[in-house]
Amino acid sequence: MRPRKEGRRSASSPSRDQTVDSFGFETRPPGGSRVSRVPRSPTASLLDTDFVDEDIDGFAGLRILPDDNSNTNPNPRSFPYNVKQQCWEKAEKLKGRDPDRWRRDALGNIVFRKLVGCPGCLCHDYDHIVPYSKGGKSTLENCQVLQASVNRAKGNKTEVSRADLIQKSAYCRVSGRDMDLLELSAFGNVRRGQDSGGCSIQ
Repeated sequence: MRPRKEGRRSASSPSRDQTVDSFGFETRPPGGSRVSRVPRSPTASLLDTDFVDEDIDGFAGLRILPDDNSNTNPNPRSFPYNVKQQCWEKAEKLKGRDPDRWRRDALGNIVFRKLVGCPGCLCHDYDHIVPYSKGGKSTLENCQVLQASVNRAKGNKTEVSRADLIQKSAYCRVSGRDMDLLELSAFGNVRRGQDSGGCSIQ
């Protein structure tokens, strides 16, 4: 019995009657008996095909932004953290209390630093003196500490008097003992201001 001769054909070159489609497969012309889906040689690169070039051309107009989480808005609606810090520091100090924890707002209301945005009488907001919707900037010059309820009442009004805003203030009588308890619950200790002359509760 004669051994069957098997002719070797290079996998990378198609035969004369075969063509290569855009996905890298060899096909026979319509006159052939059938279409074979024989993959090209694994050494062939996808970059040799036309469809990849077309897809890459579609991304030509795209721009990749740097991944630095930077704020591209030059005038954000909310104040940056460093502006809030400085805005708190320029508010009036409360005698006998730690200025990092207690201040008076622009109307003289006592506010506690840990209470922000709530409706209570010791809560505060960082307010745009000239409203943001009227072109006010989120800068230190346009920032003031204001009792939260007053800030809500003020809204985006520009023609509002100081007396009207005082009328909107939420009044509550807070003793030194109440302040001590708030500090203990928020910070775990009580700090007196340098002008108090009293002791600290740790």
